[in-house]
Amino acid sequence: MRPKLTHPRKPLPLLAALCLLLLCMTGASAQSSTPDPVASLRSAKLIYVKSSSVLVGNSVIEEKLQQRAEFSQMGLVITRDPNAADLILEVHHDVLTKYVYTAIDPRSNIVVASGKLSSLGGTVAGKVAKRFLKEMMKARATAPTKK
Repeated sequence: MRPKLTHPRKPLPLLAALCLLLLCMTGASAQSSTPDPVASLRSAKLIYVKSSSVLVGNSVIEEKLQQRAEFSQMGLVITRDPNAADLILEVHHDVLTKYVYTAIDPRSNIVVASGKLSSLGGTVAGKVAKRFLKEMMKARATAPTKK
């Protein structure tokens, strides 16, 4: 003889409410953890330089950065370990005399600063150093936003 099967109470409304609550909580935490490029520039200390240009090497850019007064004033340091870096400064040769630099926060993979410049009228490494540090100084001059 087979035992009689009884249908358990349908927990569907409770399950739906629980899923909706979890979805709302996940959405709220995702919004509050949106990466802030200015905050990344403001807090960065360790800079890793990566150049894909044959004409402008890593060490030349590192030297130009370290020669600028703003670099030491902000307490910045060059690292050779990309895993330890707070920011990765990449330099690429674009077309003819044009170069592009991009600063990336490696933890969030967001671009926090970028620019395009010409090699005419100065050294690329010197121009990259000047413009990148100018963006960092600007970010550090603004007050942190409170959430």
